[in-house]
Amino acid sequence: MSWRRTPKAGLPKAGPPKAGPPDPAGGPSTSHRQRKSGRLALAGAVRRLAGPRRKRLSGGPALRDLLDEALAGVAARPTRLVLTTLGTVLGIAALVGTVGLGQTAAGQITQLFDLAAATRVVVTPDDTGQQGEAATQLPWDAPQRLVRLNGVDAAGTVSHVDVGEDLVRSVAGLDGAKEGYKLQIMAASGGLFDAVRAALKTGRFFDAGHDSRGDKVVVLGKNAAKRLGINRVDSQPAVFIGDQAYTVIGIVDSVSGKAELLDSVIMPNGTAKTAFNLKAPESVEIRTTVGGAQLIAKQAPVAIDPNNPSAMKVDAPPKQGGVRKGVESNLNALFLLLGAVALLVGGLGIANVTLLSVLERVGEIGLRRALGAARRHVAGQFLVESVIVGFLGGLLGTAVGVLLTVGVSFARDWTPILDNKLTFGAPFLGAVIGLIAGTYPAWKASAIEPITALRGT
Repeated sequence: MSWRRTPKAGLPKAGPPKAGPPDPAGGPSTSHRQRKSGRLALAGAVRRLAGPRRKRLSGGPALRDLLDEALAGVAARPTRLVLTTLGTVLGIAALVGTVGLGQTAAGQITQLFDLAAATRVVVTPDDTGQQGEAATQLPWDAPQRLVRLNGVDAAGTVSHVDVGEDLVRSVAGLDGAKEGYKLQIMAASGGLFDAVRAALKTGRFFDAGHDSRGDKVVVLGKNAAKRLGINRVDSQPAVFIGDQAYTVIGIVDSVSGKAELLDSVIMPNGTAKTAFNLKAPESVEIRTTVGGAQLIAKQAPVAIDPNNPSAMKVDAPPKQGGVRKGVESNLNALFLLLGAVALLVGGLGIANVTLLSVLERVGEIGLRRALGAARRHVAGQFLVESVIVGFLGGLLGTAVGVLLTVGVSFARDWTPILDNKLTFGAPFLGAVIGLIAGTYPAWKASAIEPITALRGT
């Protein structure tokens, strides 16, 4: 008995497919069409197994999905992230640090201006006669008249003394032929040193007692003392102006507003009147409280000469506000320029690295496009990645800039000045830099065609 296997119901009979007749229109044969339809059926089965295909949304992917994809793309290459962020960190740190240090330095400069130049008022006789001598002279007690004014901290007279051809020597030669120095001789009242904020290197200043008695004592400026070879006064050294000896009781180390005193030999007014026939003081140096210079400049001529105040010439500092604004604006402009250059470098770094990332992820971009992602979706992902990198760099750069400003200020014993708007806005400025830097790479990524990308991979 012979057994024959019968085909199961519903299954086609096994065997090679029969070749159909050729297509009269010249197209593919029937067997070719069958193979093509089989591949289409297989693709359909794969799509059915993968699940129903989502419809493309006109609004693009959700923001959360976009952020997730961008964070995953950024975190996938941590070393590159660090190097890319470093450029923005340096740029933002340079911007915050330079602006902070610029404002701090401007504050210190204006503070020093307030303490020195903004509190200095100088009064001199204004009218001059035909022979070049002052028609109106300053009284010897002008400092006493001025210190009565509210706002005057100190006042003192100062004058140049004409000693003719006399030289200044530290030691008198036995034959009188030892070479000396042609130094400037000045006469002053006891209050001058306080008025010009003089600081002693050694010794003491002369006072009203030396002035009234006409004692032969002098105070040397540090430059004059160096030329004369005198650096201490405990042994009561003497200097000779011509043939007259004067005891050195002090050496001035620094002054504010009257630098020529450092090169001079300074004696009391009473001594200059007796030895060199000084007729009257040349000028009065006034130190005022901060903010009182303008008022004292108006009151000083009346206090010195009530009968003829117009005969006095007053040299007063400009208003503080304009000088402070000018100093701050100049420094801020300089440091902002340096910060902008640093930001430009950081933005170029983000653009270069993002463009390199696009070239390395061509296959990924092509697969996304083949699966239905539109151009704007691809561009949006790379833009968000650039913004994230810029924001992280801005955040870290702000911290570094603030620490730099505070550290330098602490080391220099300054008061740090930070602009709150810049401090809190710098991270977002980094994000804007990242957005601008990532625009071209994002456009480059969105222009990649799926078939070109997949074919290249």
